[in-house]
Amino acid sequence: MTRAQRIALVVIVLSAAALRLTGLDWDGYQHHHPDERYISWVATTIEFPSLGSNQWAAQWQPETSTFNPFRWPPGASSEGIVVLQNRPRDFAYGHVPLYAGVAATRLAEWIAPFLLPWLPPDWTLTADILNGVGRIEYHHLTIVGRVLTALLDTGTVLFLFLLGRRLYGPAVGLLAAALLAFAVLPIQLAHFFTSDPYMTFFVVAALYFMVVAWHQARDRGAEGGGGRHLYLVAAAVMTGLAIGSKFGAALLVLPLLWTVWAARPGAPHGRTSTLALITVLLTFALTNPFALLDWTCPPIASDGMVGTVALSLSRSCYWQNTLTQSGMVSGRLDLAFTRQYAGTIPFLYQFEMLLRWGLGPFLGLFGIAGLGWAFFTVVRVIKGDEGQDERTQTRLGHDPIVIILLWVVPYLLLTGSFYVKFLRYMQPLVPFMLLFGAAMLWQWRSRRGRLLVSFALLFAGLLYAAGFVALYGDEHPWNAASRWIHENVPAGTRILSEQWDDYLPITMVVDGVQQLRSDYPNAELTWLNYPDAADDQNHLAANLDLLANSDYLTVLSNRVYGVVPRQPDRYPLSSQYHQLLFDGDLGYELVWVGSRTPHLFGISFQADTFAWPGLCPSAGVVDYLERDGALNLGRADESFTVYDQPLTMIYRNVGKLSAEQMRDAFEARDDE
Repeated sequence: MTRAQRIALVVIVLSAAALRLTGLDWDGYQHHHPDERYISWVATTIEFPSLGSNQWAAQWQPETSTFNPFRWPPGASSEGIVVLQNRPRDFAYGHVPLYAGVAATRLAEWIAPFLLPWLPPDWTLTADILNGVGRIEYHHLTIVGRVLTALLDTGTVLFLFLLGRRLYGPAVGLLAAALLAFAVLPIQLAHFFTSDPYMTFFVVAALYFMVVAWHQARDRGAEGGGGRHLYLVAAAVMTGLAIGSKFGAALLVLPLLWTVWAARPGAPHGRTSTLALITVLLTFALTNPFALLDWTCPPIASDGMVGTVALSLSRSCYWQNTLTQSGMVSGRLDLAFTRQYAGTIPFLYQFEMLLRWGLGPFLGLFGIAGLGWAFFTVVRVIKGDEGQDERTQTRLGHDPIVIILLWVVPYLLLTGSFYVKFLRYMQPLVPFMLLFGAAMLWQWRSRRGRLLVSFALLFAGLLYAAGFVALYGDEHPWNAASRWIHENVPAGTRILSEQWDDYLPITMVVDGVQQLRSDYPNAELTWLNYPDAADDQNHLAANLDLLANSDYLTVLSNRVYGVVPRQPDRYPLSSQYHQLLFDGDLGYELVWVGSRTPHLFGISFQADTFAWPGLCPSAGVVDYLERDGALNLGRADESFTVYDQPLTMIYRNVGKLSAEQMRDAFEARDDE
């Protein structure tokens, strides 16, 4: 690498870190991300056993251990929150992020007394990470967990550079790393204490070490054997950590075994393959011990799709959680929060969301073209363009790009076919899409063309990334709405919310006084929860009774109104509700609306949450959305907007209609 390239790498890594560390207090540390909220809740009960403790044996018993994610330990407690005790708990996440977040928090607690006296009290490092302001454990865990996620995702940028340099040279590595540094989907996910950035980091690192092992053997032959085995062990360790972060990373075993063979074709590989697999399993076991130790969950019956394996493992808590996740993503389990994907087209929907929001149109199209280029490269090798006298398998073994594609293709085919299409599922593909795009671009003969396109892509990526991060400078809509409630709604007023969404107000300080959520009774409307035959007159009557006897209603996001109106066959009655509400036919009037969106140079980029379900929003919402500088970019995946940029509305019951009068409005809509 030249001196200029080294400087460029430092700038890229620092830029990636800045974008990922900016706005980590995006919700005022109010725990608005439900997955993160649950992980932090569980983390408050995780205590690693001390080597000198006389309770060491008890720490390995599922019922008594204080670091078993599948069970609330006896005697568990944490200041300021309710912690359950001595009962099972569902934990559907990898254990590596959980343990890493707890370990990082304990490290911060340990070094804080030494550093706090020497640092300014208003620094983020001082007040938040080292907890100079004295937050409770539940909040501090979330803060440190987010910082760790951001740093780990920055590490992904660095590893992508290393991988790109190894495969295609430093120029391609730098371009791919820079594009990933500005990619919005990883930037957003780096702000959450969740598992997807962990999995992506370990996947990229594992594939890098596989490629290095391949080069060691190919370039040095027998002399590189020792180094090859060292890098294969590193790749196996990273594979185990990736699986320990999220089970879907088990597909990494395919490129790992291929690397063992391709590094030295024709040589015996049984011992090396066995060593690699043992290293993967050992790493997984050490970082997810209770995946192997906890067999205390009640047995489950096989659904006929997993057969005797499921029956034999049915008491394993880890296996049960894995089966539940498999049932969710495949659509076998009909869950309220996954019905949003009814009618979406596999593969096309995921790429549409990447183009609209996750990467933006420029980086998105570039990444998709890069995937196509990589596939074409391998197809050309298979056809024998590089040697008709060699067997296909041997020819493929000469190209390390196959190692990457053995991850990308199976993961894309599996994830793309899911019924559930959370945009975050695409994160482990994004680095390789951008890498292949950069490699494709560097095949151009025109140096000037390469530079112009690179500059245009980097400029577009930087603008979108800067605009996205800018939204974190605005108050979270749920916090702003809560502030309005505390200032304008008398304590004791019942406020309705929608089931499967959060509820307001939050507990917060307003004008120097702490205002409590518990001062406002809450009840939930259940429009999304009872489909098909359950969406009957009795269900309607229960919801209308709540509406008739409440004063305020909050609609925190499109989690319900973005789904129910789109499925009138499943929700023959409930599907009418939101349009009646927005039209004022139920006696409720809009009194507050707010959101925050990516914005740059006075232009905000808005998601359209109403067109897809065929709704016309309230007049006040229309005025708000059509304010100066707003640009409608169409529908967005709910999981991209609901946590950090939801459109939130508050309605007041001004009409005081009875349940019977509201029912008449439903019947009148039926007659139209």
